[in-house]
Amino acid sequence: MSLGVAGRPASILFLCGRNSVRSPMAEALARQALGPNVYVASAGIAPGRRDPFVDAVLAEAGLSPAEREPQSLEDLEDLNFDLAITLSPEAHHRALELTRTTAIEVEYWPTPDPTLATGSREQILGAYRALRERLARQIRARLVEGSKAR
Repeated sequence: MSLGVAGRPASILFLCGRNSVRSPMAEALARQALGPNVYVASAGIAPGRRDPFVDAVLAEAGLSPAEREPQSLEDLEDLNFDLAITLSPEAHHRALELTRTTAIEVEYWPTPDPTLATGSREQILGAYRALRERLARQIRARLVEGSKAR
């Protein structure tokens, strides 16, 4: 694995099912936390559609998925990443298949799917906010604070 600034991976891919909720949220949070010296991208194992709840909870944190539409693995130019972080079981299995012959490190972060939340709009937003905060904590612990100890 190529290490960038402060021992961090130089390039990170977040991968989930449809690149509409978990991985674009993780991408936006990681871009904010890691700055411009680390290349961060996200994709899904299948094409998805943009989720307005993701836009809303990212906007609350002063972030945006940059008006980018969800993309699948096939949409990526290449898979030359140092680290792939998978956020769903399906994405993890697919990443392991893809990386059998490459030097990409793969980590699995089991992450709840907030699209399964029910109730009022505020209750559903609560599930998305909880995901945002969980991902922010994991990114800080693994990629910001954890990289300094390496």
